[in-house]
Amino acid sequence: MRSGVLLLLCASFAFAQQKQPNPAFAPIEDMAGLPRVLIIGDSISIGYTLPVREMLQGKANVHRIPANAATTRVTLDHIDEWLGDGKWDVIHCNWGLHDLKIMDDGKHQVPLEDYEKNLEELVARLKKTGAKIIYATTTPVPEGKVNPPRHPADVPRYNAAAVRVMKRHHIPVDDLYKAILPKLATLQQPVNVHYTPEGYQFLARHVADSILAALNH
Repeated sequence: MRSGVLLLLCASFAFAQQKQPNPAFAPIEDMAGLPRVLIIGDSISIGYTLPVREMLQGKANVHRIPANAATTRVTLDHIDEWLGDGKWDVIHCNWGLHDLKIMDDGKHQVPLEDYEKNLEELVARLKKTGAKIIYATTTPVPEGKVNPPRHPADVPRYNAAAVRVMKRHHIPVDDLYKAILPKLATLQQPVNVHYTPEGYQFLARHVADSILAALNH
């Protein structure tokens, strides 16, 4: 009987652990006098949010949207809610990995042409905040059968479209793709778009540096 109760307690604890929210989504309390930074992006940005916050402790209040931004289309539906009513000094953003995902019909979740148009809309909305905007290029898709399906060659194509948009609007680009590409063998999980803890620290350093550069410009 005791062993049965113990197993039930262990199972309940494991279930509760699984249900705990990602700490990257937890709201933070602003430190007075520091600039406010917002991170928008997919699960890659979720992975580097906490180390960026730690790196910028005492220099900026680093917030992030309380969700995975997913595609440009999804973000357009939620951007007003995610921006809120507060003042932002810097917004660091990225979209791409979900847009270029291959669906069951063999097509991209958001076609390249629509992706570029959506970015134009998003940039126009972000500029209304008065914040300095930084766009991060989409990180690489590795060779192999990744799940869900994505093609490595699509990432440079989508990044090129994003860079075109940013150049038109004079928005600086944080080139995470170029930075991490030579280090995938040691910093990216095998046949997976996600990264090791060391990989997220590496990306976070680039993100933190780009934010500091914007704040000091």
